[in-house]
Amino acid sequence: PASLLNVNSIFLSIILEAIPFILLGVFASALIQVFVSEELIQRLIPKNPYIALIPAVLVSALLPVCECAIIPVIRRLLKKGMPLHIGVVILVGAPILNPVVFAATFYAFQSNMSIVYSRIGLAAVACILIGLSVYFFFRNSNQLRDVYVHEHEDAKVGNKLKQTLYHASDEFFDMGKYLLFGALVASLFQTFLDRHLLTSLASNDYMSSAVMMGFAYVLSLCSEADAFVASSFSHTFSPTALLAFLLYGPMMDFKNTIMLLSFFKKRFAFSLILIITVIVYLIVMTYGIVSR
Repeated sequence: PASLLNVNSIFLSIILEAIPFILLGVFASALIQVFVSEELIQRLIPKNPYIALIPAVLVSALLPVCECAIIPVIRRLLKKGMPLHIGVVILVGAPILNPVVFAATFYAFQSNMSIVYSRIGLAAVACILIGLSVYFFFRNSNQLRDVYVHEHEDAKVGNKLKQTLYHASDEFFDMGKYLLFGALVASLFQTFLDRHLLTSLASNDYMSSAVMMGFAYVLSLCSEADAFVASSFSHTFSPTALLAFLLYGPMMDFKNTIMLLSFFKKRFAFSLILIITVIVYLIVMTYGIVSR
């Protein structure tokens, strides 16, 4: 059937789009494991938990990784001693603040630059508020699950390059199974979701923003491509609703949820989803009220 072929096509496109960034993420994670010590991380992070949020946002803007690839990097940094709330800031910030996403958004919204700059500005504010919320509720408690990772004996005694390759391969196959499942569900949503239902809810800012956040969640688009999808709705939805889509998708989508639940404790993962959802919605609603 045509619908089944469409699911297969979308599934393959999601996988092919995500794999380069997954590879980037797992190699970054492996390099951190081999070359970065706990002592170095402790020295680089400011002691004040609130001041540390600012450099975390700046680091997020320098990492060209999407929401799929950032999770292995953050998991490794947390294991090395990075504070939980700082890791979360980078987790939600890197997929949206990095220069590749900025360039894609710039290209997609050349005729409406306010969307481009608002996306970056509101994302930075959201990252700080999310980090503060995580620090308030969880402090620096360990929220990683005890996930077994196979250790190669050769990696323990080999050279640095061999260790990096061993860790990268383990990380890739560990993450890959969750990516495949998330991509399959996302492709089903993209195939069978009725977009006409979305446009029927576009008249109310409060409702349309929530709908576009849900749309971003189920589509699970890579953050390097979501701006082009959002621009196709620019004549239907308000700038507020478009920003809700552009902010929420890179921070939280279905693929991301599967991986969060796989590597973090369930209570923390669900709490983080709730924190991100509430903060993004309140920020875009505030933007909508102020910009009228």
